[in-house]
Amino acid sequence: MSVTAKSAEGVATGAREYLTFRLDQEEYGIDILKVQEIRGYEPPTRIANAPDFIKGVVNLRGTIVPIVDMRLKFHCAQAEYNSFTVVIILNLRNRVVGIVVDSVSDVMELAADAVRPAPDIESSIDSGCILGLGSVGERMLILLDIETLMNNVDMGLVSIAD
Repeated sequence: MSVTAKSAEGVATGAREYLTFRLDQEEYGIDILKVQEIRGYEPPTRIANAPDFIKGVVNLRGTIVPIVDMRLKFHCAQAEYNSFTVVIILNLRNRVVGIVVDSVSDVMELAADAVRPAPDIESSIDSGCILGLGSVGERMLILLDIETLMNNVDMGLVSIAD
């Protein structure tokens, strides 16, 4: 089967591709179409009075990009920076944002029937930002609506013009 035939088949079945990444012991997935690039972690320039989870900004080919440490945002036990730590650069409605994660796993295609609604429980993630739980074999992915999450007022990234 050719790549285009496989892609057309995926569209017909409602399958979507997700970039998967790890935060602490959990695995998350975000829509691959929101991902601009994946980069190694480099310490950003701090911004005064920014929330702790906003590590600062980096200059990415002339664009100033805010960097959000998802491990701090989601209250993970530890957020240590090592050779596996990466920054996923997202392109969200003409806004570029970087998120720091422990590691990137792979790109997975999930059919609509492989995604279940998330249980309604108290968590550090706003339930409106969770698309559902995806399962592939033994793996369970928390599928995030990364655009909604990054545009949430408590992220500190929303300007009055938005």
